[in-house]
Amino acid sequence: MPTLKVIDRDGQEHDVPARSGVKIMETLRELDYGIAAICGGMCSCATCHVYVDPTWASKIPAPMSDERELLQELAHYKDGSRLSCQIDMTDALDGLRVTIAPDE
Repeated sequence: MPTLKVIDRDGQEHDVPARSGVKIMETLRELDYGIAAICGGMCSCATCHVYVDPTWASKIPAPMSDERELLQELAHYKDGSRLSCQIDMTDALDGLRVTIAPDE
């Protein structure tokens, strides 16, 4: 089982077991310090906004146009911004480091 390294909104890092083959959002919304994921992965609410560590950016697929458009409307958008509902966890992403973005 791959591990997801999650930096919560208080700056604490957690090593979290993540299921391969499911969206990162699924793992993050199960955590007490995780994300809301209100739309359930439909790429419409941005409550699963995370920052992907720059060293991992090239290892995940680029965002599609609907994700990019939604992210660019956010007050806390920056390089590395992604919606965790759009990233599939795989064994190859073992150790992926993400920071949970501030609430909008």
